[in-house]
Amino acid sequence: MAEKVAVSSEDGPVTTFDGVEERERDKIFEASAVLGSEADVQQYGYVHRGLKSRHVQFIALGGTIGTGLFLGIGKALTSAGPLSVLLGYTFTGIAVFGMMQCLGEMATWLPLSGAIPQFCARYVDDALGFAVGWNNWYSNSITICAEISAAAVVIGYWEGAQEVNVAVWITIILVVIVCLNIFAVAIYGEAEFVFASIKIITIVGLLIMAFIVDLGGNPKHERIGFWYWQHPGAMKEYQSVGDLGRFLGLFSTLVNAAFSYSGVEVVAVAAGEAENPRKNIPKAVRRVFWRILFFYVLGSLAIGVLVSSDDPHLLAAQENGEPGAAQSPWVIGIQNAGITILPSIINAVILSSASSSGNAFLYTSSRYLYALAQNRQAPRFFLTCSKRGVPYYAVAVSATIGLLTYLSVDKNGGAAKAFQWFQNLTTIASLFTWCSILVAYLRFYKALEAQGINRDTLIFKSPFQPYTAWASLIYFSIIILFNGFAVFIDGNWDVTDFIIAYIGIPVFFLLFFGWKFLKRTKWKSPLEADLQTGKAALDAEDAHWPEQKPRNALERFWFWLA
Repeated sequence: MAEKVAVSSEDGPVTTFDGVEERERDKIFEASAVLGSEADVQQYGYVHRGLKSRHVQFIALGGTIGTGLFLGIGKALTSAGPLSVLLGYTFTGIAVFGMMQCLGEMATWLPLSGAIPQFCARYVDDALGFAVGWNNWYSNSITICAEISAAAVVIGYWEGAQEVNVAVWITIILVVIVCLNIFAVAIYGEAEFVFASIKIITIVGLLIMAFIVDLGGNPKHERIGFWYWQHPGAMKEYQSVGDLGRFLGLFSTLVNAAFSYSGVEVVAVAAGEAENPRKNIPKAVRRVFWRILFFYVLGSLAIGVLVSSDDPHLLAAQENGEPGAAQSPWVIGIQNAGITILPSIINAVILSSASSSGNAFLYTSSRYLYALAQNRQAPRFFLTCSKRGVPYYAVAVSATIGLLTYLSVDKNGGAAKAFQWFQNLTTIASLFTWCSILVAYLRFYKALEAQGINRDTLIFKSPFQPYTAWASLIYFSIIILFNGFAVFIDGNWDVTDFIIAYIGIPVFFLLFFGWKFLKRTKWKSPLEADLQTGKAALDAEDAHWPEQKPRNALERFWFWLA
């Protein structure tokens, strides 16, 4: 006999139901609505809502943050200077937060697995869903390779590890992240909870350390202050001189920051597998603000006061391609202050961050493939789920792309060059994803209005709309159009650099117009936008999530955090 569960709210009891039986009915009801029929559910199965609140919150705070924050930001610092890096990451962070507010509103209305291709197909045009879905799947799959390759190189920082063939480390990391994804979504959630906890603890510790060191609390007892903002300067000239050179330096950090923020939309991708999504997704989207503030804005400020933009150790490490923490401005700042114990710890965190990012991108790439199959824009067998709700064919195919990582083993060979070209195709993929989200939101906004749905009744209502969406869309579009500006400056023309900067544009529009002409799809009017399919099942499910009530101050803090 199923257990009787009482669900309550502030207004008193709502209903009493058989917990196991009721949840099974909810799952079948939701799956049938989304897949089209109960027969499809019986044939393919469906994903499970196995991500707990703490999983979702910590994925929002630390998921997909890889080596960029710890290593890539150093290149922005040496090219543009500390103030430019701080402004670049702040401006881009504001635009990203605006985009996430839009995505959060849509994902709370309809928390679907994969989500983004489905929103684009429902509210804009099937062709946009096809383009963003396949573009995301490819870019996320290739990013798995990039993160695994980075993690394998990071291991080479430690003495003795360089004697082991890097292919061994690639194999170990690839097997681990496949195992974390293939058995149950709860295992993936637990892994990301642990990884994100490590990142959060590390960045908070580094910020505190940077503050203390900056004020003179270091072995040398030297107060640094903002010395490096005056020597050599707050903003460096880039590709030109004077004010123009400093502006170009600032603009180059916008491009770098956009790449560092990639993957922030993972919260919405996971919405279809989150417990109580109407409560947990808005909470997670709000958490993105703290991710931007602590990880990126305060992080870039801390790096700018710890390390000079012309630090010889940092420049030499970048030029020589030294492994792991050797290129990290955090480590160089710590060493310059006379602290010797932390570099290996930071390298371990960089390794865990790269592994975590690879794990997260395998998850998202498989769910994009799953969403495409729901839209009938990928083979239907990708809908097939295990008894624990894992779309294992989608995971397996996405993981297979990870085998391309072995091309990077010989750094000077033709295979490594081929691997680099595969990566180049993803250069501005995240920016196209964000623009597609914003276009979908603007159509969603119009559809709500046309279909008589008052936004004041929404569980999560993003502020200052539609102006927030338009501002972020214009910002990201400018970065797409001018991300390769350096090649147009006199004497800088290089065909390879031009292709790297702009190949993503024709690829995306080829996918869009190819599907549009093949299937004769139409731009959907606000009245035609599908706001309702699957919503009734999700609404019914809302009443069946038990309310958690804290019993003491510690639980109150934990429920607020996670």
